Amino acid sequence: MNTLSLEIVTPNGSIYERDDVELAVLQTTAGEMGVMNGHIPTVSALKTGYVKVNFHNGNEYVAVSDGFVEVRQHQLSIIVQTAETATEIDVERAKLAKARAESHLDNDDNSDINRAKRALERANNRLRVAELK
Repeated sequence: MNTLSLEIVTPNGSIYERDDVELAVLQTTAGEMGVMNGHIPTVSALKTGYVKVNFHNGNEYVAVSDGFVEVRQHQLSIIVQTAETATEIDVERAKLAKARAESHLDNDDNSDINRAKRALERANNRLRVAELK
């Protein structure tokens, strides 16, 4: 089976690379999208979610924040603010972030409610992806 190269990049640099990807499943703003070698060139917006990476001997999950994906025939580039593999996620830290965000949302001072909602979404996503490993 033909494979493609995948790179996930954040502002801190490249955090994930594989050259043997058979299928990558992405959470786009338009819905779930699967990408294999030879896919039509595409650019799409990503929502906070995960990337499932299938390769010959298994698969991995990567939690990602909002961003973009560029698909070329043999290359998949994902550009996001944050990304962590399921095995790298600190579950206790994610639980604390979730509790902190929920506390901000419950607070009567709603001056930063959008920030708290985004933080809660990221924390919940990290916990979901950590369960997938």
